[in-house]
Amino acid sequence: MASSLDYLQYVLELLRDLDGITYKKMMGEYMLYQDGVLFGGIYDNRFLIKKTKAVEGLELREQIPYPSAKAMLLMDSENPQEVADIILKVVNDLKQNGGKS
Repeated sequence: MASSLDYLQYVLELLRDLDGITYKKMMGEYMLYQDGVLFGGIYDNRFLIKKTKAVEGLELREQIPYPSAKAMLLMDSENPQEVADIILKVVNDLKQNGGKS
């Protein structure tokens, strides 16, 4: 099932406190970037982020974005500041590890 444009707009609104947010549509889903760093995506109308050490202690549920993919974390907060804080931690980890989670 492809993700809807309405859900993408909802997620972009959650990300409004972050600069440099872009997205790319790929096979009906959306890849999410912050300053060119891929940190997550929208899969079947689920906002998923990469798992990194910085967010290991948070109570985010693991989800599989599509068959044979690595598990990601479901971003279920509706608080833009909390979302921004989490995304910045993930992006900083990814930058330190060359983009790998």
